[in-house]
Amino acid sequence: MRLDKEVKQNTIQELRTHETDTGSPEVQVGIITEKIKNITEHLKVNKKDHSSRRGLIMLVGKRNALLKYLNRQDKERYTALVTKLKIRR
Repeated sequence: MRLDKEVKQNTIQELRTHETDTGSPEVQVGIITEKIKNITEHLKVNKKDHSSRRGLIMLVGKRNALLKYLNRQDKERYTALVTKLKIRR
């Protein structure tokens, strides 16, 4: 259930704030969102995979913490990211 290299690179290209950006909150949230989508699809097929479900819950918590941080720091970047990724909050 790893993220493909191409998907990760595309996410970084879309969400980076400058040319060499790979670790800004926007990029981190984007990568975590892609992982969440991947694990969600896996869990639709494998309903009893509780270890993956735990990993999903942990990723959602990490994404939530990053979004809260971004909301505190810069509301404009936060709203732009949430609308771009179509995250319900």
